[in-house]
Amino acid sequence: MRWQGGRRSTNVEDRRGSAGGKAVIGGGIGLLLLIGYVLLSGGDPSVILGTITSGGGPLSVDSGTWTPSPEEAQLADFVSVVLADTEDTWTSIFAETGMTYIQPKLVLFSGGAESACGYAQSATGPFYCPEDQKVYIDLAFYRELKDQYGAPGDFAQAYVIAHEVGHHVQNLLGTMDEVNRIQATSGTVTANRYSVMLELQADCFAGVWASQTDRAQHIIEPGDVEEALNAASQIGDDTLQRETQGYVVPDSFTHGTSAQRVRWFQAGLTGGTIGSCDTFHASVL
Repeated sequence: MRWQGGRRSTNVEDRRGSAGGKAVIGGGIGLLLLIGYVLLSGGDPSVILGTITSGGGPLSVDSGTWTPSPEEAQLADFVSVVLADTEDTWTSIFAETGMTYIQPKLVLFSGGAESACGYAQSATGPFYCPEDQKVYIDLAFYRELKDQYGAPGDFAQAYVIAHEVGHHVQNLLGTMDEVNRIQATSGTVTANRYSVMLELQADCFAGVWASQTDRAQHIIEPGDVEEALNAASQIGDDTLQRETQGYVVPDSFTHGTSAQRVRWFQAGLTGGTIGSCDTFHASVL
């Protein structure tokens, strides 16, 4: 991915190395399952934040003086460029329809972070909090994406950010509030289905970002799209359930199957517009 010459966003809030204020401790199989299900989670993450707790309650953390390694510094720089690209893309798309795009903040943290949606650990995975309109990510997640889930590459990393920014777009458009209202009066199966449609639309919006940014800046290099498609495939509900529990329960899906996530990212990449991403009225997800 060609990114080194790109604009850097001023909306990055770097909390890495700062004391988190409290730590939420957990472990064992339950933690492994949680890590699987909450990767790239969106919507209202308060249902999963702070759920990995110890009997002794929160513990204070003092991380002391912290200096990022050259690799960490470069990765933070990369994230800033990708965020800037999403700002340019969505500002242009919103302007075409007479709307104003409000740029989200992106919080880099290490270990844990407070958000308006609750306290999050690294195990929570990247998430978007609609209450403060911020994307949260511990860059250590990218090592997990590469080493545990077999999805390396800078374009795969960019896809993660673009997906979470896609949730911010949904928040600005009112889609997230509408889904929350429907879910509040629905049973679990219906609520999960709407969660899947919300997540697949965020995947599609990530594809829109890729399409529009490449059209303007020619950022995509050979193999980049395959990296993103592989990342989408590795974090499908069916793949994660099969790996963590050995079987699949479709009614419990909240993010979509591997095939669905790939298909909707491709839909956004090919169509390049918000209209390409209407998962809520699609005859086939």
